[in-house]
Amino acid sequence: MKLVIAVVQDKDSNKLAQNLVKADIRATKLASTGGFLHAGNTTFMIGTDDEMVDEVMQIIQQSCKAREQVVTPMSPMGASMESYIPHPVNVQVGGATIFVLDVEQFAQF
Repeated sequence: MKLVIAVVQDKDSNKLAQNLVKADIRATKLASTGGFLHAGNTTFMIGTDDEMVDEVMQIIQQSCKAREQVVTPMSPMGASMESYIPHPVNVQVGGATIFVLDVEQFAQF
């Protein structure tokens, strides 16, 4: 058994949740916050059999697309403001960050 942990942007979370339900794959959704952009994310925890991992990964890949977004960097805390120039920059957002872990034991009560 495997535990698939997928961190996705909030904009992609509803589509991913719907596609997992269509495939009869259960998941637990957790609200999370990204460290770089301080933007809302959703973390999905999906327990699945080893042979289903590829299908889960395909559903995540189809549901969560990377895109570019223009952001203005936040000012550095505690650093000198003299060298800080807040120019908007293009960053890649969306997509998914996925971890696949072995599950040693599973219980449901």
